[in-house]
Amino acid sequence: ASIIGNVFGFKAVKALRLEDMRIPFAYLKTFQGPATGVIVERERLDKFGRPLLGATVKPKLGLSGKNYGRVVYEGLRGGLDFLKDDENINSQPFMRWKERFLYCMEGVNRSAAATGEVKGSYLNVTSSTMEQMYERAEYADSLGSVIVMIDLVIGYTAIQTMAIWARKAQMILHLHRAGNSTYARQKNHGINFRVICKWMRMSGVDHIHAGTVVGKLEGDPLMVKGFYNTLLLTELKVNLAEGLFFDMSWASLRKCVPVASGGIHCGQM
Repeated sequence: ASIIGNVFGFKAVKALRLEDMRIPFAYLKTFQGPATGVIVERERLDKFGRPLLGATVKPKLGLSGKNYGRVVYEGLRGGLDFLKDDENINSQPFMRWKERFLYCMEGVNRSAAATGEVKGSYLNVTSSTMEQMYERAEYADSLGSVIVMIDLVIGYTAIQTMAIWARKAQMILHLHRAGNSTYARQKNHGINFRVICKWMRMSGVDHIHAGTVVGKLEGDPLMVKGFYNTLLLTELKVNLAEGLFFDMSWASLRKCVPVASGGIHCGQM
């Protein structure tokens, strides 16, 4: 409320943008940060020396639970490490959330048995109340899922609350940045996404969509590199080209895994 509160709505201010912020060491130490980070996640998955490869189920809307689970199985069996729900897959009439979770985990378990690898599917537990999100996350946990997913639009308090739950449940928490461009894309007003990256690393999410230079989403190469460095480095140094305006120590908070997302395909690799 102090940093992005009423000051953004003052008549005297025609435009205002929060590009970056330095968070004091003592204040950082009051946050838990990511529970797993890069190293612990790789140890859980037993996968080292290469990027983790994932994809999103398409079409994003309209599949039945059984067909959705079949796509999950085929993708994981074909070599992916993860499949994920899209941000607007929730609990629609054509596929309720419990049905999706059951069929997804059947696909995960069958592909893991066939390949001998740890596999996963990001099950979207986003809902309208914390009680419903807890119910969905606990159900995913009971099915043996290693990861759950939430959307940025649920709000900062809900994100941090789910991060605390995920840490206790020893589950990986993936954050889809759906909604960030409503205030991050305008160049002269709003908040730069690198600030959101800092807040989310403090909040304790393990993954966050950080954009990509290729694909369908906006972002120039240096700016996207700055997002990745914000999430991965333990010490930030001033780098104006990447949009990093301050030196900053991360106070031993674990790294947050940046997920390259948005229209990437083999022809761009």
